[in-house]
Amino acid sequence: MGTVRITKEFTFETGHALHGYDGKCRNVHGHSYKLAVTVIGEPIMDSNHVKFGMVIDFGDLKKIVKEEIVDPFDHATVFNKNSPHVELAKELESRGHEVILADYQPTSEMMIQDFAKKIADRLPNNIKLFSLRLRETETSYAEWFASDNG
Repeated sequence: MGTVRITKEFTFETGHALHGYDGKCRNVHGHSYKLAVTVIGEPIMDSNHVKFGMVIDFGDLKKIVKEEIVDPFDHATVFNKNSPHVELAKELESRGHEVILADYQPTSEMMIQDFAKKIADRLPNNIKLFSLRLRETETSYAEWFASDNG
């Protein structure tokens, strides 16, 4: 058999603000993110294996992405921990809000790189992360490809 790519899609709601940005996105706002995760590998060919014919069980991929991305980011607000937004983050946390202090500017471009590392680190050795697509709006998205990232 040959190599196959499979994709699972996820949605989550996340707020953020871009410190120092010269447009409206400097204000706290949110998006309905859509994340498509594509992995690549060879289907299991052992007919006695419980996952016979699968590259990876979609349920196993879902578990990884939910634990690493969806559960922490859904209905949370992401701020750059190296910005004055830290004060706002502390205030929100004190009022029971979920906050993520990232060591990067929380743009789609930077978030997708963070997501790629988190997901790739959890995949079985025989499965590789092929690509991610993080859709911020209906017309705007960032893409990450393993082939571009050596």
